[in-house]
Amino acid sequence: MFRWYVINTYSGHENKVKQNLEHRVVSLNQKRAVRQVVVPTETVQEMNKDNQKVAVEKRTMPGYVLVNMDLNEDSWGLVKGTPGVTGFVGASNEPIPLTQMEVDRMLKREVAQRVPSRAQFTIGEQVKVISGPLSDFSGEISEINEDASKLKVLVSIFGRETPVEVGYDQVKKV
Repeated sequence: MFRWYVINTYSGHENKVKQNLEHRVVSLNQKRAVRQVVVPTETVQEMNKDNQKVAVEKRTMPGYVLVNMDLNEDSWGLVKGTPGVTGFVGASNEPIPLTQMEVDRMLKREVAQRVPSRAQFTIGEQVKVISGPLSDFSGEISEINEDASKLKVLVSIFGRETPVEVGYDQVKKV
């Protein structure tokens, strides 16, 4: 019966283990026992050195690879003998299969991702800081960082405009 199992790998070697395991499945004629090998990843937006947003694939479970296989003595030995594999998750001789809910959560990450909070603020808008060391100071928004849910607010401290970074939840509109 085909089930999903989690195997431990050396961190950073997940893709190499996936390649090695897929190659061993073909060369040792085990296609009927191993259906799929997956390195769980998600696409995230990051800023590159030119301050441009770029989509980057990130491993969601560093050090682990998922394998859909019919567990028997041959397939167990095939996986355990793959370079970079340190073992199965579970008891030493009894790997524990994942539940369908766990598999869905790991492989269909886009369903479970939280929706980033959108700024309800605009540059130039007046706000009052309501928490933190600068509470009760008022100022003007000079920058909005939606990815980090932060604002840069110019507050007047000792008669000088000073930029301070605050979270969305630390300010209210005036």
